[in-house]
Amino acid sequence: MLGKVNHIAIAVPDLVQATAAYRDTLGARVSQSQALPEHGVTVVFVELPNTKVELLEPLGADSPIAAFLAKNPDGGMHHICYEVEDILDARDQLKAAGARVLGNGEPKIGAHGKPVLFLHPKDFFGTLIELEQL
Repeated sequence: MLGKVNHIAIAVPDLVQATAAYRDTLGARVSQSQALPEHGVTVVFVELPNTKVELLEPLGADSPIAAFLAKNPDGGMHHICYEVEDILDARDQLKAAGARVLGNGEPKIGAHGKPVLFLHPKDFFGTLIELEQL
């Protein structure tokens, strides 16, 4: 079911500062910031040879990232995203196996313009998992 790691997401309290650290200190290539109101975040992608790192900043007080940062004010790893060939098939298999899909269970369009779903971290050893259709 799982394909390659698409990205690892890090919640940050200051996206401009985090972007500068990755770009200027680590010498990474970073994307322009992109607001995703449906997900309540603004994102920047750090482009690496084998994957990406997604830097997430809250977009509004109701953002799930705001709640994460309230518990982790310095930021930290938020989720890992795996690619799947068919997100609806993956969802159905996971639900049949007892995994909880967050939200209403229907995919939303993610930062890459592709359908995504999130799986409850309590079902995967404390790690929030995002699935993204190829």
